[in-house]
Amino acid sequence: MRFDLITIFPEFFAGPLEHGIIRRAREAGIIETHVHDLRNWTHDRHRTVDDRPFGGGEGMVLKPEPLFEAVEALLGPEGQARGPAPTSAIVLLSASGKLFRQAEARRLSAFGRIVLLCGRYEGVDERVAEHLATDEISIGDFVLSGGELPAAMVLDAVTRLLPGALGNEDSSVFESFSATEASKESVLPDPRPQTTVPCLLDCPHYTRPAEYRGWAVPEVLLSGNHEEIRVWRRKMALGKTLRNRPELLAGAALSTEDARLLTEIRSGH
Repeated sequence: MRFDLITIFPEFFAGPLEHGIIRRAREAGIIETHVHDLRNWTHDRHRTVDDRPFGGGEGMVLKPEPLFEAVEALLGPEGQARGPAPTSAIVLLSASGKLFRQAEARRLSAFGRIVLLCGRYEGVDERVAEHLATDEISIGDFVLSGGELPAAMVLDAVTRLLPGALGNEDSSVFESFSATEASKESVLPDPRPQTTVPCLLDCPHYTRPAEYRGWAVPEVLLSGNHEEIRVWRRKMALGKTLRNRPELLAGAALSTEDARLLTEIRSGH
């Protein structure tokens, strides 16, 4: 299996790739790891990878162009990950993604190649999640400064499932979260206390350009109407939470506005 890690801090991976099972798997030829500097796919003298978010707000957002160009340079213009029988997975590490569990690691271990996109700053332009990544993954209910640590964790979890990576093949079968994971999840209650206020994933972010490959930034973010932008962001956050982490909404005391927005989402509006 080949792993491609796309990051603005390529030197970060010098440590994680040189120890333990990852190092042994590389030396045995079970995996290949290639670290790529995202700035290599920029075209200005400052090698700019981020810009301000449309609609206002804090922080900076990673631009779509360098990420699209990086993945296409590695996989070809067709992506090789969105066809009827994909051999590659393009994984965006994001706090707004689906929670990474052992079943997901096992699913990814069936691919021949995985591209890991390491986000930074406030987030990544949503067009990357919608039109480039095949998977958007979170490693937990907390926020990190970037996707490098999560990418290293995903790489480790997937590698140890590959034939020959562990000295004893049964090690990955009879350990936590493996053999009986699916049945456990179906019968055990959520151990976390029920919340009274919904804990939502972040809303989508967009930055320049306003249109990229025919995918336009939502008009509301260009309107300058702060109330409309606030409601849109809340609705998008509710929608993304409903898709990726519905358990976060279970048992939550929704505001009247949240309940109305969720009704609209469920009805397709």
